[in-house]
Amino acid sequence: MILIDILTIFPDYFESPFGIGLIKKAIDAGLISIRLVDIRHFSASRHNQVDDCPFGGGAGMVMKPEPIFRAIRHIGRGGGYKPRVILLSPQGIRFTQDRAVQLAGLKRIAFICGRYEGVDERVSEGLVDEELSIGDYVLSGGEAAALVIIEALSRQIPGVVGNKESVSGDTFYGKFLKYPQYTRPQHYLGMSAPPVLVSGDHGKIEDWRMNQSVSRTVQRRPDLIDHGTLSESERKIVDKVNRTAGEKKRLRVLNDEKLPEGS
Repeated sequence: MILIDILTIFPDYFESPFGIGLIKKAIDAGLISIRLVDIRHFSASRHNQVDDCPFGGGAGMVMKPEPIFRAIRHIGRGGGYKPRVILLSPQGIRFTQDRAVQLAGLKRIAFICGRYEGVDERVSEGLVDEELSIGDYVLSGGEAAALVIIEALSRQIPGVVGNKESVSGDTFYGKFLKYPQYTRPQHYLGMSAPPVLVSGDHGKIEDWRMNQSVSRTVQRRPDLIDHGTLSESERKIVDKVNRTAGEKKRLRVLNDEKLPEGS
């Protein structure tokens, strides 16, 4: 079992997400234990203040260090394990599928959800083991990021997802994006599922899926392609997709040149 503490000033934020779906099943099965820790309860202020003006001036407020330090000391060593303390911050290292797999192997994690203009730097210096970001954009706080990371890592814990293939076939789990998916009806609004998927020929289906996965990755996320790890068959698909894309681009240029001026 993995024990997760979430330090936040908005514990109610998590009530609904943890009450449904796979995470609820994992909690009910004893695979994950989640504790919500209200940072305001550890403020020394009579009004439970957890923020203050930044030294040196500037817009907004900064979360104070003392309540966060007290909250971490309060949660202590659950089950004898020291938690890995993670600050959720847009300045952190980009969260990835590989990191989700690594985190799922830990016994304890404590997420610190920042708010306002940020968290006093001494929290990072004296408490935090790592800072994580879920993307190059800014949120109002770390709560949404905590949900994303917990959702991702929970899928890697044995027993949370019933079908192991649902996990191993996920996008970002392997080298390529996932292939397109279809279900009934086969024909809808003039659009049809590829005939190969209903052919019953599993060899051809696997070939189609591999082609689609590689092609989709080249077209949508070429930054994910590590040419040094490609098999010969994968390399041929990549080359074919690139040739096709180059030909389409060449034809567009030729057609544009044929257009009369002002059209």
